[in-house]
Amino acid sequence: MNETYKIPAQTRIGHVHLKVTDLQRSMDFYCGILGFEVITMYGDQAAFISAGGYHHHIGLNTWQSKDGPPAPKNSAGLFHTAILYPTRKDLAQAFVRVQEASYPFTGAADHGVSEALYLDDPDKNGVELYWDRPKEQWPREEDGSIAMFTKRLDIEGLLKELK
Repeated sequence: MNETYKIPAQTRIGHVHLKVTDLQRSMDFYCGILGFEVITMYGDQAAFISAGGYHHHIGLNTWQSKDGPPAPKNSAGLFHTAILYPTRKDLAQAFVRVQEASYPFTGAADHGVSEALYLDDPDKNGVELYWDRPKEQWPREEDGSIAMFTKRLDIEGLLKELK
């Protein structure tokens, strides 16, 4: 293996595919609350959903998991799916949608480079809703490396984006 190889800078994570126990319940969350749109369905077993008409950002299926239990928290697996919003105002709108649906948040944080809201989907898969600050605003160490942190998110300031 060539140790100097670096993945191309333009590489992106294209989509996440989740095993779910109840397809409709998951669609109610991802489409009904978060606002993703259904691109295609495979009967009552799978759905591919996206933002803006992409072929899919999230796949949901019950092929191996229908009516099963959530994955244990203390085992290897997905920590969370992170959904990147284009602007702080978009994140504020997402906050309001989740809150109006009386869906519980599990946390909120300012990471310096981003601001994030955390919740679990109906199958206890972690979900992060976030926006990135412009790169020139990211906190830096003296050596130029990124100085990420976890501080309390200013929800009041976030909601001012909607005014």
